[in-house]
Amino acid sequence: MDEGSPDTFGRMRDRAVWTYVAVVVLMIMPSLVLVIFNGHLELHAAINRITSPGLDPLFKYGTHLADGLVPTAFGIVFLFIRWRWFLAVAASVLGSSIIVQLLKHTFFSEVDRPSMFLEGMPGLRLVQGVEMLHHNSFPSGHSTCAFSMCFVAAVLFGRPWIAAALAILAGLLAFSRIYLSQHFVEDVLCGAIIGTGTSWLVYWWLYRSAFAQRSWLDGSLLRRTRSS
Repeated sequence: MDEGSPDTFGRMRDRAVWTYVAVVVLMIMPSLVLVIFNGHLELHAAINRITSPGLDPLFKYGTHLADGLVPTAFGIVFLFIRWRWFLAVAASVLGSSIIVQLLKHTFFSEVDRPSMFLEGMPGLRLVQGVEMLHHNSFPSGHSTCAFSMCFVAAVLFGRPWIAAALAILAGLLAFSRIYLSQHFVEDVLCGAIIGTGTSWLVYWWLYRSAFAQRSWLDGSLLRRTRSS
């Protein structure tokens, strides 16, 4: 987050954003092909076969990084550092979450989660200690949060290699929802698209549009700047 020369950091930040988007696209495309050419129950059952007791704790506890508490905590901290950063987190994560919840409870309210299809996936291995959810499967809220949260982090760090690592982290957090049989692959893919797309629009608004030039954006609750 060391911004150095504004012009230099701005160019690097742009490269970080496009690196993040490129890595996300590279992860989405093969997954989309799998969804198109496989039934969702068959695909979920096939992925479930790679689960193992040794990996269970990683995904069981790691998935909570994308449940909304982490971006909320950072958003509160950013209130005291820079309005631009606070708005980036709030608009990206909250905005994409609102979209997901509207979709879950309107157009896709009848879409159920993997736990409702156990008869169609005999032998499905479930992770012990995980409370299984049953309804409102599409899209995945955790996946949306993961991709929007990591997008904002990529913008703030402004380093392409960190952006690539953050995109992979978002992918792993999203995969945890499939690993734990809380979502199907298509739920996660839609969440990734919503999270990344919403965050890109917020990035444009706060860093590339005319609105981004307003000086108060670089103030905070503890630091005042003259409004432009």
